Amino acid sequence: MSSFTRSDLTDLFRAFAQRMAAERTLLGELDGEIGDADHGVAMADGFEAAARALANVEDENQTLGDGFTLAGQVLLNAVGATTGPLYASALTRAATTFGPEQEVPFDHLPALIPAIFEGVERRGHGKPGDKTMLDAWWPAAHVVTHEDHAASGTVECLRAAAQAAAKGAEDTRAMMASRGRAARLGPRSIGHLDPGAVSAAALLDVLASWAADHERLT
Repeated sequence: MSSFTRSDLTDLFRAFAQRMAAERTLLGELDGEIGDADHGVAMADGFEAAARALANVEDENQTLGDGFTLAGQVLLNAVGATTGPLYASALTRAATTFGPEQEVPFDHLPALIPAIFEGVERRGHGKPGDKTMLDAWWPAAHVVTHEDHAASGTVECLRAAAQAAAKGAEDTRAMMASRGRAARLGPRSIGHLDPGAVSAAALLDVLASWAADHERLT
């Protein structure tokens, strides 16, 4: 059985960083419609910094938990605002989930999704329907925790979660924001996608694609 290693974590964050760089302009435009237009820059710069920090670790004994903790600390410092603390909390939760191991079975990878959802939910005190990133992370987490993917496998589970997240992000268009800067707009926030949900869905799409490539090469 293949595994998910500390080295794989670095590679995954490189993939996250590449996607956030590609989405920088779009996320900035979406955020400019209902926020302060900095979400694209924050996500691109933050994940690039996290990927670089993970790659620069010289300790060969660093665990997955250590890696997730490091990535969260870097995102907290590099992103700031609201998004940084939320993802820092999410990755701290992931560190607890993956624990003091340098590698885990590959089929444990989907557990990353509910861990991130729980971390964001606890830190932000929000809920699905608030027009935030939770509207992408919650349906993805629901797929992982409530659907049986034993027969279809890890990659199909992650693909299903990514599809649920994409739909969740699209559904924010019809929502009125009740948290964050967008909440100031009240009904005027209806008709716009939430940039945090869109970036979350993009991260989940990367996770599914990365997992498919990993499985094909091992």
